[in-house]
Amino acid sequence: MKIVSVTDLEHYLGQETGLSDWFLIDQAMINAFADITHDHQFIHIDPQKAKDTPFGGTIAHGFLTLSMGTKFAQQACLEIKGAVMGVNYGFDKLRFISPVPSESRVRGRFTLASIDQKAPDQILLGYDMVVEIEGRNKPALIARWLGLQILK
Repeated sequence: MKIVSVTDLEHYLGQETGLSDWFLIDQAMINAFADITHDHQFIHIDPQKAKDTPFGGTIAHGFLTLSMGTKFAQQACLEIKGAVMGVNYGFDKLRFISPVPSESRVRGRFTLASIDQKAPDQILLGYDMVVEIEGRNKPALIARWLGLQILK
């Protein structure tokens, strides 16, 4: 994670800020996510039945893939010098493009897309996030993710 001053943020607008490490999404993680969210649809947790679908096996929940954005952002987004915390502000755009097969590796690619001074001590950053699937041409998802930075 690169640490930048508020005044330097403009230099990063429209620029890729980082690329996370690859992260394995295995069946155990998918099963745990199913338990936590109570989403036990067979395409996620039953390899036998999922084998007969167009996916050819189990796939990660879209929201599991999305939730990994937090991990990816820790490696790939900018950190503002003097920020005391950042909070999730939501999404302007979100599309699930391709399913993530169990035992696949994914990573996040981030581009700073917008900067909005909400108050003297609050800056809203918009990142274009692409979650890539190793060995695949199409990403798992694309999103415009908003994060509110609270400054000292």
